[in-house]
Amino acid sequence: MIKKLRKKFIAVAMLSVIAVLAIIIALINVVNFVNTGNDADSTIDIIAEHGGSLPSVDGFFKNEESLYRTRYFTVVITDEGEVLRQLTNTSYIATVTAVEAESYAKELYAKGRTSGYYDDYRFNAKAASVTFTADNTALNATMYIFLDCSEELDSFYAFLWASILISLAGLAVTFVLVFFLSKMAVKPMADSYEKQKRFITDASHEIKTPLTIIDANTEVLEMTNGENEWTESIRNQVKRLTSMTQKLVFLSRMDENAEKEQKTDFSLTDAVTETAQPFKTPANNKGKTFSVDAESNVTLHGNESEIRQLISVLIDNAIKYSDENGYIEISLRTLGKYKEITVKNSVNEIEQGKHNELFERFYRSDKSRNSETGGHGIGLSIAQAVVENHNGKITAKSEDGKSLTITAVLS
Repeated sequence: MIKKLRKKFIAVAMLSVIAVLAIIIALINVVNFVNTGNDADSTIDIIAEHGGSLPSVDGFFKNEESLYRTRYFTVVITDEGEVLRQLTNTSYIATVTAVEAESYAKELYAKGRTSGYYDDYRFNAKAASVTFTADNTALNATMYIFLDCSEELDSFYAFLWASILISLAGLAVTFVLVFFLSKMAVKPMADSYEKQKRFITDASHEIKTPLTIIDANTEVLEMTNGENEWTESIRNQVKRLTSMTQKLVFLSRMDENAEKEQKTDFSLTDAVTETAQPFKTPANNKGKTFSVDAESNVTLHGNESEIRQLISVLIDNAIKYSDENGYIEISLRTLGKYKEITVKNSVNEIEQGKHNELFERFYRSDKSRNSETGGHGIGLSIAQAVVENHNGKITAKSEDGKSLTITAVLS
């Protein structure tokens, strides 16, 4: 149990760190990418304001070299989709020809795109008015301005990968630290848990002796004075306490030796049918319908004695808490690689929905789970411990408020 707790602690800690780092990396890189685009758009706006050329006036750039490092080209397209080739300008870039520039602009115009990225180029479509000096006519058109952002994008991606790799390295270091420090974190709980188990085991052994003496003395009283309601009550309470201490010791031992137990392949079908058979007569004597539907040739790798005890606990619980003249249905099914044991019984009244609180130790419902039935509130805790020891899951649920279905899924 402590190992499971430690694993959960490590998992929660690492998931928290991963989530925080992912958010930080995402925000930083998104802001970086947006700023890169905004800077490019600012330069494009300057080019558009000056008719497709960068101005030489001071104040537009931080230094004079920025003017010569800016590579761009422009293409003008009429509202009819015709490229005005005489206005195509590729003089500020050496890697793109006029034909390539026009094909880029045509493709974007056909798709209706007015801004964004085309390969390593940031582009914007700006409204333009073209005047022909020959006949002094004006024509409405769109100027596509492409700005080379390859250096800026390379810098962005370099920063992105660097932040990811550094974060992964940080996660690796964090995992190592959490792995070793987690032992210290769970140590107080581990110590407390060990003391609790030791107390249960020691107390159970200490209780056995007085119970044995009480039982022996009761037997002597019955031999001397005969049986009466008082000696019968004493015997019943002795049996009750003896059964409870045995169950507590069983739970404690399971917690201690869960990983050390030897597991083998056995017939789960036989385990279900053979364990259920002795309960049929007591159930029928109480006027309850008892049925078993087990799929044939189902095998399981596990501890057979524990599984048989699991089945016994579930059936015993169903008989005790089913309503008068009710029913108990036991079934075994295979679901792929999983095996499902289901025990369903009728009840007088129960709230619809999940009832996993029934697996808590010493839990009792005020309406139906009382001491008159002879239970201790430990049986279903044992069932849960057995299922978890076999890497399974157990649930309790009422679908109609008139029945309770306990399902154990084993792997």
